[in-house]
Amino acid sequence: MDAIRLCLLADTHGILDPRIAAVAQGCDHVVHAGDIGSEAVLDECAAGTASVHGVRGNNDTAEKWRGDPAICARLPASIRLALPGGTLAVVHGDAWPARDRHRRLRAAYPDAAAVLYGHSHRLIVDDSARPWILNPGAAGRARTYGGPSCLLLSVSDSAWEIAVQRFAKA
Repeated sequence: MDAIRLCLLADTHGILDPRIAAVAQGCDHVVHAGDIGSEAVLDECAAGTASVHGVRGNNDTAEKWRGDPAICARLPASIRLALPGGTLAVVHGDAWPARDRHRRLRAAYPDAAAVLYGHSHRLIVDDSARPWILNPGAAGRARTYGGPSCLLLSVSDSAWEIAVQRFAKA
């Protein structure tokens, strides 16, 4: 079986960097870890992909959402995606304090192969233990800390591989 490619992103706050949109179009799935900000971001993520999955971030509220507020209201707080070789758990991450977030995420999702979160806007790949803790950084314009970024996850029954995609600030 060929590997499945996922584009992991977060914290677009209504604007998806076009370079990340281009990366997403080459993937089988796009997974957004919250603070999406607009219906347009979801539409851009869906262009050319098999599916888009997303969770609600602390800024994904009816007052701040651009587009149909019913779409924002339907976003779950967390999801689990069954993938070849394991499960990817997805949350926004604002419920856990930064100082021990990774420990708490690992404790909350011990059966997952990886946990994807956003909120901090900081790109992190913590593969020091299972589950891996992944934060793709910010895929829009707000607080990108070095430029917009996302993660590419390739999964198969026998292996999971992660690659960082970071672009210069526009």
